[in-house]
Amino acid sequence: MKRKIEILAPAKNLIQGMAAINAGADAVYIGGPQFGARSNATNTVEEIAEMVRYAHLFKAQVFVVINTILYDDELEACRELIYKLYDIGVDALIVQDMAVMEMDLPPIVIHASTQANNRDPKHVKFLADAGMKRVVLARELNLDQIREIHEATDVELEFFVSGALCVSFSGNCYMSIAGGERSANRGSCAQNCRLPYQLIDGNGTTLIENSHLLSIKDLDLSDQLPNLIEAGICSFKIEGRLKDIVYVKNNTSYLRKKLDTFLEANTDKYQKASSGRTFYNFEPEMDRSFNRGYTDYFVNKRKERIGNWESPKSQGQYIGKVLEIKANGYIIENYEKLNNGDGLYFINANGEADGAQINVIFNNIVIPNTFKPLPVGTLIYRNSDAEFNKMVEKENSAVRKIGVKLYFTETADGFQLKAIDEDGHQNTVEMKAEKVLANSAESVIPNIKKNLAKTGNTPFIVDDIEVDFSGNWFLPISKVNEIRREVLEQLVDIRVAEYHREEAPIQKTTHPYPVSALDYTYNVSNRLARAFYTRHGVSEIEKAFELQWDPGKSRVMTTKYCVKYELGKCSKYQRDTMGEKLVEPLTLKHGENEYKLKFNCKPCEMEIWEKDAELEYEDEDEQIGYVSR
Repeated sequence: MKRKIEILAPAKNLIQGMAAINAGADAVYIGGPQFGARSNATNTVEEIAEMVRYAHLFKAQVFVVINTILYDDELEACRELIYKLYDIGVDALIVQDMAVMEMDLPPIVIHASTQANNRDPKHVKFLADAGMKRVVLARELNLDQIREIHEATDVELEFFVSGALCVSFSGNCYMSIAGGERSANRGSCAQNCRLPYQLIDGNGTTLIENSHLLSIKDLDLSDQLPNLIEAGICSFKIEGRLKDIVYVKNNTSYLRKKLDTFLEANTDKYQKASSGRTFYNFEPEMDRSFNRGYTDYFVNKRKERIGNWESPKSQGQYIGKVLEIKANGYIIENYEKLNNGDGLYFINANGEADGAQINVIFNNIVIPNTFKPLPVGTLIYRNSDAEFNKMVEKENSAVRKIGVKLYFTETADGFQLKAIDEDGHQNTVEMKAEKVLANSAESVIPNIKKNLAKTGNTPFIVDDIEVDFSGNWFLPISKVNEIRREVLEQLVDIRVAEYHREEAPIQKTTHPYPVSALDYTYNVSNRLARAFYTRHGVSEIEKAFELQWDPGKSRVMTTKYCVKYELGKCSKYQRDTMGEKLVEPLTLKHGENEYKLKFNCKPCEMEIWEKDAELEYEDEDEQIGYVSR
């Protein structure tokens, strides 16, 4: 049986969700009115219902995120919302809180959010055995680890391949609530990782004055799709429920084209997960929408620096170097790529991220609205492409059509038109009409075919037309158009009505959880989640961070990203070139907030602790197998 491969796009709202479907998404994920991890991207049940109908027309799916942790007084409201989502035809829920698995629910499919600690085979297999139909894997995994998980269970595996990266293990970042009582696990992340910090060593010396030391580049695994499919991934996820429509359409279209190329070369093993094909009036390029520069993160293991310390803002598309400075503008390499109104990004003479907007390009000189002196050789990026944005924002920049064949024949008292679409759905409409031979001997069939092919704004494109008449019957074009319009309008309703939604009743299980004690990083914040883990053999369950925070003394983040590695001071990978060791503990400081860094070299992880925490620092040489000097 062929394996379906899916592109999963973000939907901030109904309009962007429909745009993602038009651009080629096989599924979209969208927030409901509550309990989503992006509190600024909520939608009503009625809007989601409209999204479901539109997606199902193309056999695409709609997943709703219920991925915050829940408090006891929210459990019933959450359960009621899930029933409403099931009733309107939502395909699946993406959840973090295991309380959902304890609820009395309709047979709706459940996916485990990446915030549910999905980093090892035992945990993922446990979730599959508990009834999860899909698991969204942690972003930090490499291909070998993904393959190992896939070999341990046949559950569907989803993986982020595009968009912003959370520097922390997903679901385990507590900087936001510790720094200002806004919980990321409750949908209100303050993005502390994108702030500028000082880096101070153990002697109190400031090593770096003001830099975005926890801000990392954005993810681009578009070249890794074949490798990820081979490793077991079936769904490629695009981050970005807060991004604009240009980002969604551009990234979805780019990945659609990439994936289609692979699928066309591997039709014996894999197939597209939805119907229809998209026609583009623009050439998608991911670096022309919001990005901080790109990285493949750890999918090919640790091999390059991934920080973007200059700025957390969009860097965009590289254009070229400044070749010369004029009185009111710049001569820039490849200036012909630029347009009036474009936004430019560069690092100024002070080493700071800066920018300008192009007013006009005159005689090869790029003249900004506000001139800023720049050294010759400065690298220029375009982070807002005015012409591209204008083109992509148009509704017809990406149009999706379903293939259909039409059969126009005669009946005893008139004519009938049968439509059969690419998935086998069909509809027939009959039209009573007197059969009158045309005055001309010229065949009427070419003209009839020409008008039957005019599908206009319908979601269909005609791939083949057969007209079978016993005579050269005259038919007014208005009647041909009417029967075509009627048969296709009804076919839309038939496709939606005949859509098959998978259902999966939850069966409560008792198989053992991989560990018997859970700390606060498991985010247990209510009685149902506690009951779930207890039933599966867990004997010690710590409360979620939000319920027991000890100000100033907590570990607020664990990450595979490493400040030492970014500085070239890693004893594991850069020993021959690192020079003198850094004096620890290293401290990050932003305003009044201070954080200590702890480096665990064996698992290759960095921990971030609040300033009053008492830490034990292991000798990193001993951790990684060297003799301590």
